[in-house]
Formats: sequence, structure tokens, C-alpha cells
Amino acid sequence: MKQRLFPMLAEVVAAAMAGYLGYHLSTYDVPLALVVACALALYIAFRDTLNQLAQAPHTVTHRCTVPGCAFTVRLTLADAVENRRWQEIAAAHPSHT
Repeated sequence: MKQRLFPMLAEVVAAAMAGYLGYHLSTYDVPLALVVACALALYIAFRDTLNQLAQAPHTVTHRCTVPGCAFTVRLTLADAVENRRWQEIAAAHPSHT
């Protein structure tokens, strides 16, 4: 039940926040097309942020050990074997960026 309820709640909260900010933009005589574009962008940003916060307790991030390398891997709900495998891949990947 909790797995189905939170995504729906996140959608409603994101839509409410985007609608609220879109309404405030419209009170400043911002063109409708711009208000809709901004509200949709805010909706997507809020929804993705809420979903990432919900997955944060179950997510682990592995980074390359070479200083200055930006290679990262994010795993959600991975078991110990999968976690260790990706940790080794992150430490020994061939292209250091």
C-alpha cells in the first residue's frame, strides 16, 4: 500500500506546488504560454525531487577512486552481491573523465 500511495502523493504535491507558483506568475501578467512552460518545468522538478527523496534511504552511490574522476553509479534496492560488483566496476573503469 505504501509503495502505491507515495508516488500518487508525490504527484499531487508536485502538481499543487507547480499550480500555486504558476498562479502567482499569472498575477504578474506573464503570458500564458510562459506560465504553462514554467509550471510544467516546476512540476517535473518537484516530482523528481520527491521521488529521489523517497528512494534515498535505499540508494547507494559508488564513485571512482581516482581524484578528479566524475564516474558515479547509483544503485537502488540492490543486494549485497550487486552492490559489491558495481563498487568494483566504479573503482576499475577504463575511462577516467
